Amino acid sequence: MDIISIRINKGEEENVILGQTHFIKSIEDIYESLKNSTPGGKFGIAFCEASGKRLVRVEGNDEELMKEASENAMRVGAGHFFIIHLKETFPINTLPHLRSVPEILNIYAATSNPLSVVVAQEGEQRGVLGVLDGEVPLGIEGEEDRKERKEFLRKIGYKL
Repeated sequence: MDIISIRINKGEEENVILGQTHFIKSIEDIYESLKNSTPGGKFGIAFCEASGKRLVRVEGNDEELMKEASENAMRVGAGHFFIIHLKETFPINTLPHLRSVPEILNIYAATSNPLSVVVAQEGEQRGVLGVLDGEVPLGIEGEEDRKERKEFLRKIGYKL
């Protein structure tokens, strides 16, 4: 068995959500979930079919994000893996809706950070072992850092 790390390519202003699902209708159900939870948001979804034609299925409302999602999905190539690229919305707004999609089994990451997917491959099979999200901490927050964090959350409207 080989273990490889695959870097996810994305734009600086993009968030990505990575997960695992189990059925071909997932791509349309994920599309509907995003459309209902992100009015005005842009997104592209790609899903790796694990049997039958074994295609990367693609949906979305933004051609560039659909292209990025499909290219990343093809590079990861793990069975039933899905990736969502988001712009003009945040994962925090979409995750509760995605968690209610019956086909979704796992969500591995939801981030705007640099991201890699750790994949195991044996013969013609690939599976996601985990993700590398962001970078290592540089220290523990102090009082000024805590103040900045609280101000930031209020500035972007997530706290009163």
